[in-house]
Amino acid sequence: MIKIVEYQLQDKIATITMDDKKANALSPRMLEELNAALDQAKADEAVVVLTGRPGKFSAGFDLSVLQQGPEAANNMVKSGAQLAERLLAFPTPVVIACSGHALAMGALLLASVDHRIGIEGTFKIGLNEVAIGMTMPWFGIEIARARLSTIYFGRSVINAQIYDPSGAVTAGFLDQVVPEDRLMDSAKQAAEAFTNLDLKAHYATKMRVRAESLAAIRSAIEKEFP
Repeated sequence: MIKIVEYQLQDKIATITMDDKKANALSPRMLEELNAALDQAKADEAVVVLTGRPGKFSAGFDLSVLQQGPEAANNMVKSGAQLAERLLAFPTPVVIACSGHALAMGALLLASVDHRIGIEGTFKIGLNEVAIGMTMPWFGIEIARARLSTIYFGRSVINAQIYDPSGAVTAGFLDQVVPEDRLMDSAKQAAEAFTNLDLKAHYATKMRVRAESLAAIRSAIEKEFP
């Protein structure tokens, strides 16, 4: 079976690329392969650059699995929640090179890392759960509360407001936007800058800064999946 997540290590930077040749849905298989890649990055003590296929970072959870019934849906959503929690508490810096659209759980991944770079263009970024008939999971609310601009939190979560890349910077999903042909160079430059940090101090400080939000997210996962 061809892998849908690729791992490359160079100069202490691990590039993890999602590409299912479709919308990069966060299926059980995608989540499993992402966690395996993060296991390798942790073992390599590498700064992470996470990216997607051209035009599509991730459309969120796999809708076909959500339609299979409560057990399959809950297992996938719980795995996604745990992935977001893992990224928020990852021991090395994580950069997302957002290669296009990022919706629902894809946008929550943006809110779960240390630096986010998007690309110019007519791309959609945001939390569209309410628009497609889904109640926002408790963990998603807590991630959004922790990472989005206070002014845009309600608009994004309750009203399912979707942003273009520049609007996503204002809302708090992205940190910067660059031309498409500069995306990976910009992400690698950010990652290289992170390699100059004292990674132990980075991790300890990250855990202090995010202690309250991580506790809230873990409590939300337990509430959602007792």
